[in-house]
Amino acid sequence: MAAIMGASSTLAIFASHSSITPSLSLHPSPRLSSGRKFYGGVTVPLNKGSSHFHFSISNVATSPAQQEVQKLASSRENQRPVYPFAAIVGQDEMKLCLLLNVIDPKIGGVMIMGDRGTGKSTTVRSLVDLLPEIKVVYGDPFNSDPEDAEVQGPEVRDKVMKGEQLPVIATKINMVDLPLGATEDRVCGTIDIEKALTEGVKAFEPGLLAKANRGILYVDEVNLLDDHLVDVLLDSAASGWNTVEREGISISHPARFILIGSGNPEEGELRPQLLDRFGMHAQVGTVKDAELRVKIVEERARFDKNPQEFRKSYIAEQEKLQQQIDSARSGLSSVTIDHDLRVKISKVCAELNVDGLRGDIVTNRAARALAALKGRDRVTTEDIATVIPNCLRHRLRKDPLESIDSGLLVIEKFYEVFA
Repeated sequence: MAAIMGASSTLAIFASHSSITPSLSLHPSPRLSSGRKFYGGVTVPLNKGSSHFHFSISNVATSPAQQEVQKLASSRENQRPVYPFAAIVGQDEMKLCLLLNVIDPKIGGVMIMGDRGTGKSTTVRSLVDLLPEIKVVYGDPFNSDPEDAEVQGPEVRDKVMKGEQLPVIATKINMVDLPLGATEDRVCGTIDIEKALTEGVKAFEPGLLAKANRGILYVDEVNLLDDHLVDVLLDSAASGWNTVEREGISISHPARFILIGSGNPEEGELRPQLLDRFGMHAQVGTVKDAELRVKIVEERARFDKNPQEFRKSYIAEQEKLQQQIDSARSGLSSVTIDHDLRVKISKVCAELNVDGLRGDIVTNRAARALAALKGRDRVTTEDIATVIPNCLRHRLRKDPLESIDSGLLVIEKFYEVFA
């Protein structure tokens, strides 16, 4: 009994010094030799021949930031299993465009157009596992960057101006789905009616654009999106900010996101104004090779039968790809592109009558991201040849009734200029 009392006192002192509120439980256990390590709790050895008791501490208090990290990790484990990115067969053009946008978000997103049933949405959603971590201010609905004022919400900016300490956590880049039937209030944000009724104050309830800040905004069947939502996306994509005017409240918050859209061209084309906002354009076709089709069917059947086991079989490839992305992101700033290559890129854009300079900028960024992905610090002509069709083909259409060029015109002009 004295030993038990001594152990209780030790626990009380330990709790007082470490801000832990322990829940003490003891249960008989088999005789244990002294000096042995036990990781389930605190073991107090008694005299030989007497009963042994095992003490365990639970209900350990953690900081709010740590609780948020644990909550995010738990929610990811409980989410619906996602098809692994490394398991997707073929569709190299689409996968490359997505990876380049993850490496350099300033490329401006990617528009994926192709036949139905070709894995467009599956590939985009599989990107979630490969997204890197970013630092965000804990509890902020806008995923504010603690160091960059350009992507900070209004409350965080006020705290920074006052010199307050910001709680920071690391979390994965967020991917937000924009449903076709979403209302404008749900996308932009609206008044918090509950707080208005209970507390008598006007409070802003952030929408999907706030959630997508510093993340990915994915719109499936983007060519079927209502015009009023297209206007909202255009405004936010152009300025990087979302301004809401509701019931006497005017609030602006950062809305910088990677815009990813997918659709079937048979169901309608996209408005040229929105199409130009996508940095890159990927065309997806149905796989014609019979062996590849069989492999795709078999892999999908394996995933449907046991998703967890299927995902485990691709863990090594997924981790290798994630390390490659992390390395490319960290080395992107050191990648250079020669001046004469920049001149030739602009010459291609000029001779193709591409409106504006967005095509020049995106091509330069995409070529640098591809060089970083390959582990090089200098852009080559091959890098430019790989990405320039995806960066320019959707910018050549002058008549809305025309179809998007397949990229052959861009390739012909590229070899003419770079020869």
